Parts: sequence; structure tokens; C-alpha cells
Amino acid sequence: MTPRASEPETVTTTASHHLSPAFPGRAPWGTANKLRAWQQGALEKYIQDQPRDFLAVATPGAGKTTFALTLASWLLHHHVVQQITVVAPTEHLKKQWAEAAARIGIRLDPDYSAGPLSKEYHGVAVTYAGVGVRPMLHRNRCEQRKTLVILDEIHHAGDSKSWGEACQEAFDPATRRLALTGTPFRSDTNPIPFVAYEEGNDGIRRSSADYTYGYGNALADGVVRPVIFLSYSGNMRWRTKAGDEIAARLGEPMTRDAIGQAWRTALAPTGEWIPNVLAAADKRLTEVRKGIPDAGGLVIATDQDSAREYAKILKRITGDRPTVVLSDEKAASKKIDRFSADDSRWMVAVRMVSEGVDVPRLAVGVYATTISTPLFFAQAVGRFVRSRRRGETASVFVPTIPMLLEFANEMEVERDHVLDRPKKGGEEENPFAEEDKLLADAEKPEDEETEEQLPFEALESDAVFDRVLYDGAEFGMQAHPGSEEEQDYLGIPGLLEPDQVQLLLQKRQTRQIAHSRQKPAAEADLLEKPAGARPVVTHKQLLELRKSLNTMVGAYVHQSGKPHGVIHTELRRVCGGPPSAEATAGQLQDRIKKVQEWATRMR
Repeated sequence: MTPRASEPETVTTTASHHLSPAFPGRAPWGTANKLRAWQQGALEKYIQDQPRDFLAVATPGAGKTTFALTLASWLLHHHVVQQITVVAPTEHLKKQWAEAAARIGIRLDPDYSAGPLSKEYHGVAVTYAGVGVRPMLHRNRCEQRKTLVILDEIHHAGDSKSWGEACQEAFDPATRRLALTGTPFRSDTNPIPFVAYEEGNDGIRRSSADYTYGYGNALADGVVRPVIFLSYSGNMRWRTKAGDEIAARLGEPMTRDAIGQAWRTALAPTGEWIPNVLAAADKRLTEVRKGIPDAGGLVIATDQDSAREYAKILKRITGDRPTVVLSDEKAASKKIDRFSADDSRWMVAVRMVSEGVDVPRLAVGVYATTISTPLFFAQAVGRFVRSRRRGETASVFVPTIPMLLEFANEMEVERDHVLDRPKKGGEEENPFAEEDKLLADAEKPEDEETEEQLPFEALESDAVFDRVLYDGAEFGMQAHPGSEEEQDYLGIPGLLEPDQVQLLLQKRQTRQIAHSRQKPAAEADLLEKPAGARPVVTHKQLLELRKSLNTMVGAYVHQSGKPHGVIHTELRRVCGGPPSAEATAGQLQDRIKKVQEWATRMR
């Protein structure tokens, strides 16, 4: 007897962390004979609870599509639903869903636009934009037959008020709704349709998932690759709208505007930073291909002009013409499919490959875009973490920008979508405002350059290997491109277990420090300190250090009777360095320690 939706089939539930990553569970009709532990656990929870709405949060590369199609197969087989609608963010992903479904016997029409659906299909695959245009079409389909709606990367339903309202209107009558995402958090407070929000003790509502499988769990299970981040600093020089020439070093504390301008200078194809980083990334790819012969690399560019210039640079470096994918090209999907199937080295893309696109052989990435939202960064890194066998590693090259290094160090942090934010006015009212603006700028067509960007002129840049970030720790000492010290890290084997990566990085750093101590002082042309002793400080942290120093000096004024200026001058004489307004974080910390030492002696 076929169980009715109101009488769920009895299954034996087993906590997924007790199962192997490829637990051979009771595969539902028409599916592969093996599911990963988390997929089996999520499936069992769904069958047990039989909810109308279910939100599954699983890290990119964990296999959300397989889970969703396995569940869809079960619901079709048990007559809980009669048809399926998959909603995806892009045209390419819509077709990718149809291809994946066909492999297990579910036929989806990715070209559906209107009218009756051919009887040969089990359902349709559409985009959020398509639903936004014709919500009543999809509502009528849901009302006519029992429908399972799979909302892929559900956070996109909150991209605009119209999309969210259209999804709500179109799929409100659906029999079942399955929401999927690898990054449930958003930079705004637009509610996501069909997602439950729970109020915490602080009075703030956050998204609540029915099943969560984070990057940390997936890494422990061997489902995803460990990610090694290689960060590059360097000296930047640019000209502002007012005609002023400014020089700064990536990683040093700066104002927001200065960070953005230094960042754009680094990514300018006319400088030396991006060619040096692309050359380093290609060396890394060569090393990775020794263990993974078909490993590919991806450069994520800010705009189409930059993408084309990066492709020219890569051709000079490698001798091969890379695949260039521009988001508005008709042939974009075919290019991605062709790159996924061959063994060529590099692809350069603008946003198209930032989310959901499945190219499992991607193992080396260059984050050459100024988009700085945590959502986009997580999606971009997600393109490299899909593991095909144990031991594969991913390497992502990033500029030494404080917020990017913070994202890299928090890879395993699970985030929820926050619906409410404290209203304190000013900057605290929307802490993501700058990131949102960068994302909005990046999504504009080429002819919609903002006035603020037009007068900016990048003059010159160079690159310096800065550090390696892995599993929340930082390794390495600064080195020139092409040096033995840089090669120590570029030459890390591409096949390593996560604990082996950590051990090898520690050994490389220890060896570097030993070599550094043996060098004559005259040969030490770079900062001879390991990454852990060179913290990247944001401009906010620098302001706090200056405040702390001024507070300590103020207290010492009352204790010693000396004027402020005299104490600051003495601190500069003893500790070295420029005035406080120009001092680095390390110099300010040294002065704080010194004035504390003086105050202690007087007690």
C-alpha cells in the first residue's frame, strides 16, 4: 500500500554524523544507489516529518542537487506530488538542473515559457526572473496539479521585492516547497519567501533551517576540499579626482575610500600586481595538476574589460588562450560546459561562475574582483571546494584586504539571514552598505559606470607574497614573486589530507624563519616576521589603537605632570616611528606598552 502524505512512511533515523560520507542508504526509486551521510540524514528527517516547507542549508559542493532530486523522486513515486517546478538563479543553472534530473529519470523542460506542458515531462525548470515576469502562470500550474517546488539558492528570492512577491504569489498553492541554499545569509533585511524566522533572546529574527550541513562538517567528512588562501600585498599608487597622487600598501590600515582605491589599483591590468599574481596562480596550478591532471583555474573578474585583459595576460604566461565567460553572452553556458568537460588550464569569468555552476575540476582561483560581500565571497570560494576524491585541495589567491582575510578565516562559520538590525543611526544602521554598493556597481552593464569610478586613475602597482591562510591560522613570511620563499608555498602538493596541509604549512614557516635568521641584515629586504606577528588591521581597529594610546597618555599626564606633547615626543624617540596619526598598528601597540610600563614604574 502506498503511504499517503498524511501517513509518513516509518524509517529508521540515524544521525548523519554517525554514517560514512557515502552511506549506502535505502535509495528511493530511480536514484543512485548511494547517498552521502548528510543527504541520507536530511532525507530521513523529511520523510519522518512530512513538512510542507523544508529549508536545507548545505555548503557549496556538498550535493544539494542530489538530495533535492532524490527527495523529488520519492515524492513522485509515492504520489505525494504529481509534478515538479525547479526555480534557479540563472539560465545556465536552469539547464544544469534539467540535465541532472534526466540522469535519474526525472524529465524537466528548461525551455518552458507558457501553455500546457508536454506529457513527456515531469515538470519545468525556470529562473527567478522568469517567475517574476509571469507569477500567475506558475500559480495556475500549482493549482491544477499537486506540485513540488524546489527553490534553488532561495536567498535570491529576496534579491528584489518584486521577485519575493512573485514567488509568494506563484507558489503559495504548492503542495510541497523545498528551499535550498549554501549561503542563507544576505546583506539586506528583505524577508525570503517560505523561510521560517525565529526570534532570539536579543529580539532579532534569524532564518531557521530544517537541516544544516556546514563547511566544517563537510570538510571532516571528506565531502569538500580544504581551501588554502594565498594572500598578496604590494605597493599601490593612484591619482584621485582632485589630481592628488596617493601611495599605499595593501594590508595597511586605511580609510574605506583608500582601501577601495588601492584594491582597484591592484586589479588594474596596467600594473604589475595582477600579472604577478596570475603567474603565481599558474605555477600553483601546475603543481596541483601533478596530482590532479585535469585541474583547472578560474579568475573571477569585476567587469568585462578587465576579464578580457586578464585573459591576454594569461595567454602570455601560459601560451594557451583561456576560456572567457561574460555573463551577457548567449554562448556563456556552452563555454562553461565545454571548459568543464575538457582539461584546459584557465577560465576567466564575470560573475557567471560565482554561484551554483558545477565545474568540479576547478581547483585554483584568483579573486580579482572588488565585490566584498560575505555572500559573494562564500559563493565564489564555493566554486573550488567540490571534492571528487579524498586528498584534493583548493587554492584561492586574494589581495591582502582586511575584510577578505576575515572572510577567509571564517570559512567554517555558519551564518543565518538576519531579518532585523538594531537601529542606532549612521554606519551601524546598515553595516553592509558599502559592500551592497560594490555589488550593485558590479552588476551594472558596462555603460553604467558610476561617476565616482570614472575619475580614478591607477598609476602603478607591484606584488608581494604576504601570507597563507588555512583553517583560521596564518603562515608565511613576505617574499618577492619568483623567490624561493614564495615557491615554498606555491609548491605545496595538490593532494593532501586536511591535517597534512596544516602540518606542512607549519614546517614551511619554521624553515623560512630559520633561513631568515641566517641571513645578513643587509639581505633582509622584506618584513622578516611571520604572518601571525603581522596582523592585518582595519582602519576601525587603527582608530581604536590611537584612542587607546591617547587615553593612556592622558592618564600618564596626570601621573607624571608632563604635557601631552612631551610624552608623545618621548614615545617616538624611544619606540621610533612617525607621529601617531601616521603610525602603523604595530608602532601604536609598542607605544601603548611603553607608556603602560612607565606608569607601572611610578606606582
